[in-house]
This record gives sequence, structure tokens and C-alpha cells, in this order.
Amino acid sequence: MHFLGAHVPSSRSVTVTVRFLARYAELAGRETVTVQAPGPATVDSILARLSEVLPAAGRLPAKPLCACNFRQVRGTELVADGDEIALLPPMAGG
Repeated sequence: MHFLGAHVPSSRSVTVTVRFLARYAELAGRETVTVQAPGPATVDSILARLSEVLPAAGRLPAKPLCACNFRQVRGTELVADGDEIALLPPMAGG
């Protein structure tokens, strides 16, 4: 049976840049990495794929503070193709 006008959700992949800031860059051994994941993707799903792309990512916290395109976000935030996710280490100071 065929339904006219039926729409099947697309599972196009999403490619984002993950930027490691400060101490996280030292732990990861680099400042950026490109990660691809099936869409729709969230910050959490990108972070889950990170260890597959970059083994040194296992040194990072499981749930780091993140920003997407310079805006602080939760792990459930959807990401779009071309977005940048920055991993923000804890800051201390006075």
C-alpha cells in the first residue's frame, strides 16, 4: 500500500566541530575535532561519538559544560550541520 504525500523523516548525518578549551585541549591533545553523527543529533549524541573519533576524549568528563555557537546549552539541545560545540572547563579565580 502506498500513501501519497507520506513523509519519512530524514536521517541525514550532522557534522559539527568540537572545540576543546583550556585544560580540555591539553587532555584531548588538540584544540578541535570534527564529529559526524546521524541526525537528528543532540549535544549528548555528539559527545557520545567523540570517543569513537578521538580516543583521548576518554580523559574528559562525561558531562562537561558545553556551548553551541557561543551559547551555553544542555546535552539535550539539538545541533545542526555546521554547528560548533565548545567544551568549557570549570573556571576558578577571584
